[in-house]
Amino acid sequence: MINYKEHRLSNGLRVLANEDECSAMAAVNLLYQVGSRDESAERTGFAHLFEHLMFRGTKSVPDFDGPVQEVCGENNAFTTADYTNFYITTPKDNFETALWLEADRMMGLDITPEKLALEKSVVIEEFNQRFLNRPYGEQWHTLRSMVYTRHPYRWPVIGITPDHIRNASLEDVKEFYERFYNPSNAILSVSAALPAERIFEAAERYFGELPAGRTYNTSEQRALEPKITSARRHTIESNVPADQITIAFLMEERGERGYYLCDLLTDLLAGGESARIYQHLVRQRQIFSAANAYITGECGQGMLILTGQITPGTSIEEAEEALYGELELLVREPVGDYELRKVQNKFEANITFGELNVMNKAMNLGYYKMLGDMSLLNGEIDIYRSITAEEIADYILRNLTRNQSATLIYRSKR
Repeated sequence: MINYKEHRLSNGLRVLANEDECSAMAAVNLLYQVGSRDESAERTGFAHLFEHLMFRGTKSVPDFDGPVQEVCGENNAFTTADYTNFYITTPKDNFETALWLEADRMMGLDITPEKLALEKSVVIEEFNQRFLNRPYGEQWHTLRSMVYTRHPYRWPVIGITPDHIRNASLEDVKEFYERFYNPSNAILSVSAALPAERIFEAAERYFGELPAGRTYNTSEQRALEPKITSARRHTIESNVPADQITIAFLMEERGERGYYLCDLLTDLLAGGESARIYQHLVRQRQIFSAANAYITGECGQGMLILTGQITPGTSIEEAEEALYGELELLVREPVGDYELRKVQNKFEANITFGELNVMNKAMNLGYYKMLGDMSLLNGEIDIYRSITAEEIADYILRNLTRNQSATLIYRSKR
């Protein structure tokens, strides 16, 4: 269980503190509620670009990494469809250095034409390496556009095309920064062996005088994606190592019961080599050389994915039937108590062990505050524990049917 206290600055910055007496380190996490879903379809990839730009320094601190290293700290960041996360770990007595640095770059980033050009080239090269110049590289662009017809989840975090970053002007980038990177759109969370009051006082000192900035209305981005009611299919012929099939289903938002059903279901199917897909379809029937099932994990309506690389001599039709066969088996013969409890125990262990780390605690505080339901911070184990075999079977019957699917097939030219 993660215990915490909350405080809100007058400029809108939400601050959460976890007093962790078991660690000599402090974890400082700053979450901005801006991700790829906050971009327009004509200008994508900006949130990811800013993950890079935020390390390019300010007029006060030209080298962001230097002060972190001087206090024996480490820092990094990541971008998702829903938010951008920056984090720093330091010895607990040096945690104010992290607050000073984050407050300085929150509204003081020094965006010059030279720095922008450099990070553009880095991001474009990443786009080329990860998506354009590798086998199956375009699958997420294609699959997302098949599943989502109007929601901004229809493009990946990296963006639709590198041209959106290549053609971004300095004014475009500065406008994006001013719009999203401000106290009213951020959550600061700290886990350390420090009194919460000291953390709140330091947050007031470093962030309190910053102007609130604009509060962003996310109602359009939170609009529900219409259900898939007729099967969608697309085939790509490419120089890939093997034929591949990926079946995607639209699922519920984080916090809804269907989200946890899907999460547990995919672990039943593919949570390690003892799970069903590996045992039945890889090891025994050898239909796939590798196969998986997982959820994509967005805060909104994400995807449940079934996928596999098909062995030579196996038809795509046979592979597709085999994947649906595993779902149908869970309906005909609901999972037994032992198998279900094993997966539930795994979720509980992962959550519990994750809470031993101060950085995980700080990240979780920010994440669940962003979701708007702090009860989930310490309540998800009970949700997973309450799921029954009958619920899983019923969910499959109602939601994981062929006419509610989007199927992407790769056919190898080799």
